[in-house]
Amino acid sequence: MFGAKSGAWIHLFVCLIYLLSLLEVDGGPVPMTLLSNAAAKGALCLDGSSPAYHFSPGSGSGANNWLVHMEGGGWCRNTEECVERKGNFRGSSKYMKPLSFSGILGSIKSSNPDFYNWNRIKIRYCDGSSFTGDIDKVDPATNLHYRGARIFSAIIAELLAKGMNKAQNVCSCKWLRLINNNAKFYPNIAKRWQALLSGCSAGGLASILHCDNFRSLLPATAKVKCFADAGYFIDAKDISGADSVKSLYADVVNTHGSAKNLPASCTSRFPASMCFFPQYVVPTMRTPLFILNAAYDAWQIRNILVPSSADRKKAWAACKEDIKKCSSPQLQTLQGYKSQFLRALPSAGNSSVGMFILSCHAHCQSGSKDIWLAPNSPMIDKIPIGKAVGDWFFDRNVPRKIDCPYPCNSSCRNVSDED
Repeated sequence: MFGAKSGAWIHLFVCLIYLLSLLEVDGGPVPMTLLSNAAAKGALCLDGSSPAYHFSPGSGSGANNWLVHMEGGGWCRNTEECVERKGNFRGSSKYMKPLSFSGILGSIKSSNPDFYNWNRIKIRYCDGSSFTGDIDKVDPATNLHYRGARIFSAIIAELLAKGMNKAQNVCSCKWLRLINNNAKFYPNIAKRWQALLSGCSAGGLASILHCDNFRSLLPATAKVKCFADAGYFIDAKDISGADSVKSLYADVVNTHGSAKNLPASCTSRFPASMCFFPQYVVPTMRTPLFILNAAYDAWQIRNILVPSSADRKKAWAACKEDIKKCSSPQLQTLQGYKSQFLRALPSAGNSSVGMFILSCHAHCQSGSKDIWLAPNSPMIDKIPIGKAVGDWFFDRNVPRKIDCPYPCNSSCRNVSDED
């Protein structure tokens, strides 16, 4: 049959094919673009470097559709924390590494059928304020730039110039209405020119805070919605009874000068720092929103319910890392937190809000194809996350899925990824 040399070549060929198949599934690095004229626009990372984004152009039926995803990564609440972030990719584009797209940003149709061929953008997070900060003055001692809101505005403006506002030049509103009202007769034309603003964690919060503003920047003829993954942080006391997260957000808003960039529909009714809590923002939003969150959100448990300041003896250390290691009393406390979380969600009467609340110990679930849409992805009622979000965006259905209590969902995975 085959000699030893031929067998070696066949083995090498098989290995090569296998490696190429992996590349197709995971995708190669998406080029990083530094914001043009960042200094002139005053839109700078904490250290004064230019902010960045990754852009994968759309094609075919998705050529006029745009998915803008904002990276997560917590916040810095004071000078010391922000100075620390200057020395890594959370505060400087100098330290940002190449990245690949997956999950909601993935380019493979089988694992992302609704958005795979859209223009897909990931905005890197280097301001520490969920893109809300805006202070002109720069302290020469620290060289800190609090300019998150300017970063968001400048990058969106650059994307608009690259074609995100194309809908206004495509056809008249009258013609567009005719097409959309008769979609069954124009299947390849109807419902084009769409945009989705999304984000994970601090970026998920940003997708809520900037949602209506984002919608206002796009043509009235465009279909625009927003999607928040693990960004629904709730106003809750920690296990000691202290308002730890409320204090955190007050410091962030004060340090970054965020108040003027938070939704006026919220700040007209509450102190500015309260408007970092989606439960006070979402009821007055005008743009449709989808909320994806774990009911036992790993970040919220570690930082809202049981921050280090409330657990100095580290009795919760094992439980915070792995819910399977929680004691019965701790599980009871977590069930109480879940109940608080569910009460903070928008009411069932808000028909523009879709949601998918899994009983998982996780944080950020839209960035990986294995979690987003795969045979063994986390599900509620046999529906995976990617399908639920796609059904909501395209009006096939408006899912409002709330999972049963832990540990009922065997499809859950212990995922803690801040994007």
